[in-house]
Amino acid sequence: MSELKRTPLFEVYKQYGGKTIDFGGWDLPVQFSSIKEEHEAVRTKAGLFDVSHMGEIEVKGPGSLSYLQKMMTNDISKLGVGGAQYTAMCYENGGTVDDLLVYKLGEGDYLLVVNAANIAKDFAWLEKHVEGEEVSLKNISDNMAQLALQGPVAEKVLQKLTNEDLSNIGFFKFQLEVEVAGKKTLISRTGYTGEDGFEMYCASEDAIHIWNEILESGKAEGVFPCGLGARDTLRFEATLALYGQELSPEISPLEAGIGFAVKLNKEVDFLGKEALKAQKESGVPRKLVGIEMIERGIPRHGYPVYINDRKIGDVTTGTQSPTLKKNIGLALIESEFSALETEVDVEIRGKKVKAKVIQTPFYKRARS
Repeated sequence: MSELKRTPLFEVYKQYGGKTIDFGGWDLPVQFSSIKEEHEAVRTKAGLFDVSHMGEIEVKGPGSLSYLQKMMTNDISKLGVGGAQYTAMCYENGGTVDDLLVYKLGEGDYLLVVNAANIAKDFAWLEKHVEGEEVSLKNISDNMAQLALQGPVAEKVLQKLTNEDLSNIGFFKFQLEVEVAGKKTLISRTGYTGEDGFEMYCASEDAIHIWNEILESGKAEGVFPCGLGARDTLRFEATLALYGQELSPEISPLEAGIGFAVKLNKEVDFLGKEALKAQKESGVPRKLVGIEMIERGIPRHGYPVYINDRKIGDVTTGTQSPTLKKNIGLALIESEFSALETEVDVEIRGKKVKAKVIQTPFYKRARS
């Protein structure tokens, strides 16, 4: 069995009580205190996550824009310098290679942030389709660390450590060369929790210093170090897709509910465009819906969903929501059964348990 990969912050996990698990080949903390406590901290104060396992790929050269337009479902031409964009990459059949963020650092200079388990696969897919274009690709994942500070007091806490006015960084914007606790970072404001927050990309060797400084700076505000458990419950409540669950080679971005990142009307024929266009025109066969349990039981990933005795799909993610205190899930089901209030059965340990289709997102923060 191959050894688990570790992030530059691995050495400090124990210091903060981190319990680690194998997450897609990475030795990562599932929690530091408790998932519920960490979840609550992000919803009410702020939490600090190590997301250094995520992958970073540089795309440079005069052909970068036309190349990315061909590879991505979203319209990269709409991205200005200092902007970030959520997008997907698709196979020719419309299935999803990955969902990712594209940062425009300058003209002909982009940074792609991809899912940890997909780094090698994504890089190979990108390389395969360069096809003589004036573009160079570089996987810089091993040299970078990424920390995410998420929650209502994130700006207040981080502002103590930098001279950059963080209120100038808007949602899905970023700033290069920002000093945080004396170390240079790229700071963005995208988030994956449903709350306001910042991501700091830094050199691997600076990660521990920045981590410790943020936790020290946030002591008075009650900032917690957070693990994968809270990251999953937070993104799930905000109905943000997770690759390998809501998205996969067998699930298209349209089925997964991220159609807003698929621009079928952009002039460039991107990979998978024809298949996605046909899917949209003939009606997307499956739809990702929210479900709430009517009877007792928690819907878990992979549990089958039925109408009477007909299997109509599967649960992609499910748990007891720490914020809503309800047993809820996301399920990919046949579109004809996706109307709100439709009653379905979830098979839990061999027994069919009643649930109903409900509105998503399950949670939306109140904006001031």
